[in-house]
Amino acid sequence: QVQLVESGGGLVQAGDSLRLSCAASGRAISESVMGWFRQAVGKEREFVAAINWSGTSTYYTDSVRGRFTISSDNAKNTAYLQMNNLKPEDTAVYYCTLRPGIGGTPQYVRESQWDSWGQGTQVTVSS
Repeated sequence: QVQLVESGGGLVQAGDSLRLSCAASGRAISESVMGWFRQAVGKEREFVAAINWSGTSTYYTDSVRGRFTISSDNAKNTAYLQMNNLKPEDTAVYYCTLRPGIGGTPQYVRESQWDSWGQGTQVTVSS
């Protein structure tokens, strides 16, 4: 059974940066695709970013491309989401997610394409 634990959320001002972490247990992330989704109040959960098992390919939603960077450390079984130039519209609960994968562009943008989920971490960006 896979467990995912997010950390690193908080309250920041517009233009600030945050780095979210996702520690995985029960499955080596080197055998998986890791991703991040977010859900704002009153909105559906939306895809943010994903990284393939080797860390060689990433995929982002348009609204964060160029500002957010997803990465992974297989030795630590941890994925990260570096968020720069944060905007108030980035305010949401951010969820780490994982699914099996062996490579290619991790273009898995639907919730149903993912297997395991963390409990979420709140990111609040004030204007």
